[in-house]
Amino acid sequence: MEQSYIRSVRAEKVAIGNRFITRSGAPSLPVTKLRTVQDSFGTPAYIEATLESGQTATIACGSLIRVHTSEPPPEATLDELAVIPVEEGSPEAILIGIAREYPWDQRVLAPVARLSRGFNAKSGSALEDVRDLAQLLLVELDDRVNAWRALGILTELPFDGNFGRWKSIQGALAMAAYLAEEDGDEEAARRYSDALRATDHVEDDPLKSKLTAAVRQRQMDEPNLFDREIHRAAAARDDTLERDWRTQRLVALFHLRAHGGSRTLDHDELGRMIRHELTLLRG
Repeated sequence: MEQSYIRSVRAEKVAIGNRFITRSGAPSLPVTKLRTVQDSFGTPAYIEATLESGQTATIACGSLIRVHTSEPPPEATLDELAVIPVEEGSPEAILIGIAREYPWDQRVLAPVARLSRGFNAKSGSALEDVRDLAQLLLVELDDRVNAWRALGILTELPFDGNFGRWKSIQGALAMAAYLAEEDGDEEAARRYSDALRATDHVEDDPLKSKLTAAVRQRQMDEPNLFDREIHRAAAARDDTLERDWRTQRLVALFHLRAHGGSRTLDHDELGRMIRHELTLLRG
């Protein structure tokens, strides 16, 4: 029988042939078709996956889902990375420098191996890999120094009109704003927060701009913090799934705080919630 691996992947990285983990724990039929569905404003909203049976499943963009896959986790070694010629100060050099401090950890080595042969700032998957690496360093490894190094690759990139790519940059800006404020650098925190809101007013049409602002405010006031998913995973004693959903909650909290909070969750309350999630995830 072909070896099957269970991996947590983002919705955008679900592949043909993957099998979803059902509530019973058994694998679904394999995925045969995938398409990305955008919302009314051109931002990728969810992935629609068609199974071999014809049944469809939708997964929100940015969310994590566990799949059975025949593809083994990628392996990389520091020795392989060390011989790659890179320019000093380049994103590739920064990433390899981070990897040198984690020669045993495939969670660091694998994405660096993908990125170190040429970081492409126009590649959505490359931006996502760097953002995920920064998040790993900050949240799970509690390595603020190297988290800053990874974030610096993304935080100076401007909005280029592509909301799909901007999502990863925005995530990096939200983490940077949090770290800057924790470091006591209020000016830097404001700069990152302002950059994160760069797309709030890109719509030229006054009516569409007003509608977009109203939708955004409602999302801020009634944010999806994945309470139901977290409680369900906890009740099932699925620690891995609960961790995945708590990570998604933390990402949402970072964004809310960097955006200035909302009418239901103010700056201080968001800070308390972030610290609580960090404690749980690091524990």
